[in-house]
Amino acid sequence: MKKFLLIIFPAIGLLAASQAQAVCPVCAMGAIAGVGLCRWLGIDDLITGVWLGGLLFSSLLWFWYWLIKKKPAIKKTKIGLLITLVWYGVVIFPLYFAGIIGHPYNKIWGIDKLLFGIMAGTIVFALAVKFNNYLKKKNQGKVYFPYQKVAIPIGFLAIASVILYFLSKCK
Repeated sequence: MKKFLLIIFPAIGLLAASQAQAVCPVCAMGAIAGVGLCRWLGIDDLITGVWLGGLLFSSLLWFWYWLIKKKPAIKKTKIGLLITLVWYGVVIFPLYFAGIIGHPYNKIWGIDKLLFGIMAGTIVFALAVKFNNYLKKKNQGKVYFPYQKVAIPIGFLAIASVILYFLSKCK
């Protein structure tokens, strides 16, 4: 059954996709391929998950701001939670059905390493966005240095990767 789902879902997604969106079936398959490449290179799923979580949250923010620009009234609705669940589900469910998430020996503190990394990466990226906004507000709406909006989240994700790497080795 899993093999059937692994074949049919990507095929339907590829046939139904009209153009590439931030999280489309092609992107979900790209995430699976990226996780596979990271595993082949020997990168721990915990670290891969941190960056995947950051990527998911970043693309979610991008989509949300685009959606609000197109339909400002949507900001007052509670559709944000639904969009977030679908956004993450489009990537996490294929990883689960591919057998990448859910292996009993690939856990840290009782949670799948990749899933824990995705959650950690999402939280770290959200904190980085808040910190960047705080810095801009403190500096009268201006950035302190060029590409600050990019450098701060990448720096936060890199620091989180190092911390989680050492925490996973000390268990």
